[in-house]
Amino acid sequence: MPGPCRLCGAVVGVRASDGWRCAVCGWRVGDVPDAELPRPRIDVVYYLRYADRVKIGTTANPRQRLAAVMHDELLAFERGGRAVERERHTQFATIREGGEWFTATTELRAHAASLSGGVDPWDRYARWVAQALSA
Repeated sequence: MPGPCRLCGAVVGVRASDGWRCAVCGWRVGDVPDAELPRPRIDVVYYLRYADRVKIGTTANPRQRLAAVMHDELLAFERGGRAVERERHTQFATIREGGEWFTATTELRAHAASLSGGVDPWDRYARWVAQALSA
């Protein structure tokens, strides 16, 4: 790739039929995001591990939100807002410790791992942003 991605900053690219694309977010090299347009809103449900607990929360600004919550590891992002968050809180209600915190059981960790599919959560988020900007 001729230079870092203008959208996510990654330096790894892939050759596509329409030229170089960022291997992380899929943004086409040479395209410039319109700075006058607002960033697209991407609601995500996040899974944060802290010690032996997992917080399941939601945000439209993950960098800002995760900076404000003490955690050891970002396990996954899941596309969706409050409705998806409520579904997950109901799904894991038996292991709720209080508020949005749950015991980090094998089942919960496996669910978070299935969401990532082996892809870094931030890379998945960058791809969602690129797709929204391209639309």
